[in-house]
Amino acid sequence: MIILAPILALTHEAPQSLTDIASAYWPVLAFSFGISLLATPLCRAFAKRLNIVDRPDDWLKPHKQPVPYLGGVAIFFAWAGGITFGAWWIGHLDPWGNIEGAQIAPLTIKSPMLLGILIGGTAIMALGLFDDLRMASPLVKLAGNISVALLLVFVGLGDDFVGTVLQSFGATMTEKDQWLSWAYTVPLTVFIVVGACNATNLLDGMDGLCSGVLGIISFGFMVLAIHLHMYGAWQHDNVLRMLVTLSMLGGALGFLPYNRNPASIFMGDAGSMLLGFTAAVMILMFAEDRVLKWMLGAIVIVGLPIADMSLALIRRWRAQRPLMMGDRSHFYDQLHDRGLSVKKVVLISYGLAAFFAAAGCLVPIFFKTRYVVPIYAFLGLLTLAAIKKSHMLRVDSPATEPKS
Repeated sequence: MIILAPILALTHEAPQSLTDIASAYWPVLAFSFGISLLATPLCRAFAKRLNIVDRPDDWLKPHKQPVPYLGGVAIFFAWAGGITFGAWWIGHLDPWGNIEGAQIAPLTIKSPMLLGILIGGTAIMALGLFDDLRMASPLVKLAGNISVALLLVFVGLGDDFVGTVLQSFGATMTEKDQWLSWAYTVPLTVFIVVGACNATNLLDGMDGLCSGVLGIISFGFMVLAIHLHMYGAWQHDNVLRMLVTLSMLGGALGFLPYNRNPASIFMGDAGSMLLGFTAAVMILMFAEDRVLKWMLGAIVIVGLPIADMSLALIRRWRAQRPLMMGDRSHFYDQLHDRGLSVKKVVLISYGLAAFFAAAGCLVPIFFKTRYVVPIYAFLGLLTLAAIKKSHMLRVDSPATEPKS
């Protein structure tokens, strides 16, 4: 099987060459981008033919005319295709054989983990697609997200989340304490997967917003993954991180030209939840290195969707509304209500996403963990101050509530 293809590993005393990494992985990004670029118009045509469209409702969907769905299916093809092609490509490529002093040895990707990611992503996309077509209830979506998170734990991804935190402080758990590790790890992993899927879903409210922001986020993941790859040889964790983040980046960028304002196709929940799931997977994979700063950096890279979701939950709680009920007071809605055009709001969002991505990459790369924690704490306080200063915690006025 392609999934079980052997992956070449290099053992160097010196850091890995950036040129070697780029020459090995650029076809994966190109393949994923190409699939997304070609599949999106095909999915758009298919959606139009079957009348699978998102109709405006003058509330949560203020677009002027029906817009085809199924963009998330195109992103999924690019994502899954990129990962499987990457496993085959790296497994059958030897671009480093002529490097002087290189010791090449076979290394196999953990097939259960790779299969778990692919199965989990497929399930998330199918759940989102069902919601796009039939409107799944919040409980059904929540149950699906939790099930996928448990699948990741089962295949070994995020199964020792607490160990990463403890080891950074010089503490470890014995085999007798394993039950305690699972008691904390499983809920945290579920929280990350559910939170990321919903955060990106909430962000998908303007043309080009979610796809562009998640493209920037995946670029941040790529920078962090390349850094660890350069200093961690060609081990399966480094290879798998690269395959997943490049497939995510290619899928988002290939879809963006069709989704930018005015959008000719929407990704729907099938795409936004898949991208969120991939972001959660990347956070969990960075935790596998057992170094707290990489995990914290990955979380900060996703800072914009996390901040928007947190604000949405706080607003709904203050307004005494169901937490899963949609509204139109997200940060991008508020910027639009203040007179900014959709394009300007999206560009501002790109800038904010780039800021969080840069902070998530550069801080852990240049600083030790003992400095990273207070720096990110300060960044959190700065974000809260900016939110308060810009009055982003307002609640919808009666005039903006949905019509009965």
